[in-house]
Amino acid sequence: MEFDEELDALGLLCPLPVLKAAKRLRAMAPGAILRLVVDDPAAAVDVPHFCKEQGHALLNSEEQGGLQVYTIRKSGSRANS
Repeated sequence: MEFDEELDALGLLCPLPVLKAAKRLRAMAPGAILRLVVDDPAAAVDVPHFCKEQGHALLNSEEQGGLQVYTIRKSGSRANS
């Protein structure tokens, strides 16, 4: 899946992965896609909850080699999409 930016949150524990994702998403354009890579087991609950509460779209979540990878579309829409 294509993405605009990637955030490596490996080694960070709750709530840091979500806080860092929130900060990165604030700096991104509406409709942009963030790929978030984490290894904190709590992210399986935290990331979907964060997306729902903030209005971002959780496009995909998967496990890759023991890591959790989330693809999040920032709320809003791109002007040219």
